[in-house]
Amino acid sequence: MKGTEKIIAHIQSDAQAQCDAILAKAQETCGAIRDDYAHKAAAAYGERIRAGVKSCADEGESAERLGRMEAKKALLALKQEMIAKSFALAEQKLRSLDEEQYVALLSKLAASSAVTGEEEIVLNAADRERVGEAVVKAANEKLGEKGSLTLSPSAGDFDGGLILRRGNIEVNCTLALLVELCRGEMSAAIAGVLFD
Repeated sequence: MKGTEKIIAHIQSDAQAQCDAILAKAQETCGAIRDDYAHKAAAAYGERIRAGVKSCADEGESAERLGRMEAKKALLALKQEMIAKSFALAEQKLRSLDEEQYVALLSKLAASSAVTGEEEIVLNAADRERVGEAVVKAANEKLGEKGSLTLSPSAGDFDGGLILRRGNIEVNCTLALLVELCRGEMSAAIAGVLFD
């Protein structure tokens, strides 16, 4: 071999060695990068799985809470409906008292609500016809000397009870209002009887 050929062979050998070294280094770097990204991908995958599981659990708990809240609302609505029906039934029972008891109730309401004893008693049309005079008489007896209540010539537009009127001043003693006033203090007791 000639001198040039030896030099060329030596240069080629050095170049090949450098190429092999660069290739080995590149493969090592690629392997390290691949391993790093595989590790990062596995960590990201695990994080996504954990986030998905947590999100599902949160949604499940939220749905469960919402379901419990809706059930409580439905139960509360049912209780309120039953309490309202109880008060409606109480008002109906008051309206359907026998005549003697109804006169006693209305005359007591009129006498206890009268301020001057000179008011007029307003009843609904049916009560005015059926018990009007008896209520006025019994209320005036309860008032004694102050008793000069009169029966109003006009009938009121309510289901039961009465209104005491003196000029522009009215005292509402209708059964609907009396039952409604009792509702606040008695609702808890009725709920206790109905639901405990």
